Amino acid sequence: MSSIKKFEKPLGMRDTFPRIYEKMERARQIGRKVFRSRGFDFIETPTLEYYDTVGKASAISDSFLFKLVDSQGNTLVLRPDMTTPITRVATSKLLKEKIPLRLAYSANVFRAQQMEGGRPAEFGQMGVEIIGDKTIFADSEVLITAIQLIKEFGIESFKLTIGHAGVLHDILNDYTDNEEQRETLRNLLVERNYVGFEEAVHEFDLPITKANALLEFINEATNLTSIEDMEKYVRKNDGIEYMKQLSKLLDAYNLTQYVSFDFTLSSHMSYYTGMLFEIFASGSGFPLGNGGRYDGLLHLFGSDAGATGFSIRIDRLLEVLPKEEMEEETICILFDDEDFIKALDLATALREQGARVTVQSKKGLINREAFTKQFSRVVDLSQEETQ
Repeated sequence: MSSIKKFEKPLGMRDTFPRIYEKMERARQIGRKVFRSRGFDFIETPTLEYYDTVGKASAISDSFLFKLVDSQGNTLVLRPDMTTPITRVATSKLLKEKIPLRLAYSANVFRAQQMEGGRPAEFGQMGVEIIGDKTIFADSEVLITAIQLIKEFGIESFKLTIGHAGVLHDILNDYTDNEEQRETLRNLLVERNYVGFEEAVHEFDLPITKANALLEFINEATNLTSIEDMEKYVRKNDGIEYMKQLSKLLDAYNLTQYVSFDFTLSSHMSYYTGMLFEIFASGSGFPLGNGGRYDGLLHLFGSDAGATGFSIRIDRLLEVLPKEEMEEETICILFDDEDFIKALDLATALREQGARVTVQSKKGLINREAFTKQFSRVVDLSQEETQ
């Protein structure tokens, strides 16, 4: 093991500098406003959780968990996601008091990285969960909330891609011969590796009818013109009917332009059991967020209640936010020793008008030019002038 350099950070960790921090904070405030206006209550869970509860229940692979041991010998994890801890709280306490629950959050999660690759090991998420409601209307509320949130950020070009975990499971189950084949194809879809999917189908040496069905499905599902086109690949399927109804609800609310349907959509988050979706926006090659129905996760905590929700990656969101039309005005008041009280009085008056004001002693400056260039306006009390 090489020695750690004095200024080196753990793998995947990042420092957040003031300008980026302020952008992140404004994004969080917009999220808070939208979520609360739609009836969601904010919740906070511990940064540390037990591995045997949240760690094992989470869909995040063991290799990506940060683990440590407490003084009693219990294995802990830094929370790898927010959905699992919130499910723990809901099933142990909140569901006994009030059903259904509408919960929101804004917090950092942690995913260990094996090699740098530019991927953060800690990043912020904001999102919502509706727990205790199995209806299609809860799913539509999650989708509508996601759309309204993205619009509130001022992002104009975006799309929600919607699939159904149950429908995809049935298709892969019907046209493969064993679990290993199904898992191989599912992982290739998680990676969006359609070429690899077709190659794998040929390598499996499946009966010609099954192989042709899978190849036709992968072509048609990625160029879908109608949900009804999927009916020929599955026997009577509640998931198909569900998606038809969901499409009608979104159409009735005039949101069709923001959504598309893709039945190849799959996720490494294995607890999704029904509708699932990803959010894409112009300017980013990665999804800004994802969500869906995860009733199976509640079963792990001994509850039969339904659950659905979504989360947004704040770091990816910042990449596509429109540039601010006007930078915040910042004022610097420079003073000599004898003008300290005068500087404080002027700063107080300006702050009461809503200004952001920094008071700085000239004696404390080493490089005046470098310091003052940070501000949009500089007041030097000794010269009684504004620069």
